[in-house]
Order: sequence, then C-alpha cells, then structure tokens
Amino acid sequence: MTPETAFQYANLLVLPQWLLMIVAPRWRMTQLLARMLPIPMILAGMYLYWLFTIPSSGNGPGLDFRAFSTLAGVQSLFTGQKEAVLAGWIHYLAFDLVAGSYVLRDGQTRGIHHGWLVPCLILCFMLGPSGLLLYGLLRLALPNQEDTKF
Repeated sequence: MTPETAFQYANLLVLPQWLLMIVAPRWRMTQLLARMLPIPMILAGMYLYWLFTIPSSGNGPGLDFRAFSTLAGVQSLFTGQKEAVLAGWIHYLAFDLVAGSYVLRDGQTRGIHHGWLVPCLILCFMLGPSGLLLYGLLRLALPNQEDTKF
C-alpha cells in the first residue's frame, strides 16, 4: 500500500466514529467504540508499520530515535519523507479520537448535556488538544456536575 492510499484509509477510518459521537452519542455502537477504542488501536498498528518503514538516510536504520531530542531533529524526520509524515498524521488521528472518546464518556458520566459536548468534540476532531482544553474549561464552568470520577 502506498503512503497516499494509507493516508486516505486512515482519514476515512476515523470519520464514522466522529459522526456517531456527535449525532448518536448514546447509541450502543457509539458507546462501544468510545469505550473499547478499536479504531485508535487499528490506527496504532498503522502508525507502527509506517513509523518503521521510513527509508534510511544512508546512516543506518531509517528511524533515528535520537532525532526526537531536538526540534531540528524532529523536523528532519519529516523533511521529504512521506512515511514519516504519514506516521505523524496517523498519530494525530489516533490521539485526537482517544481525546474525543474521553470527552464523550466523561461528559456522559457527569451528566453534561450533549449540546455542550458537541463543540468540544468538533474541536477535538479538528484541533485535538484545543477540544480537550475546552472540555476542561466546560467542566469548571458548569456547576453541580459530578466531580468524583476523574
């Protein structure tokens, strides 16, 4: 499979769960997906595959883990290497979906009306951590929510 094809599959793989979390949050399948996280797990497998297929630059193995210690090193991982960019993108997709699943599960546990969760979920989908931040602020702003589960 080419990196371009894998990119398309990864993007398509996350869309059904995002749509279900927004429009059918209490449906049994949505609850199962948000609790068991099968889609992020599939993405994790794709991530590992593409991470370890990064072509060698001629100085040993394709992935030099020392590169993660500096910003310039991380930048060099992504320069001109489709496999590295794809692995990074899949990483984002997986963890954004995990964050969105957390927002949905935790919000439902706390009895937060779904209308309040939708903007958080949309931001998690589009801008990952900003949706999680909005949800944290929402939890602080809404009085009388159950704070016993963390």
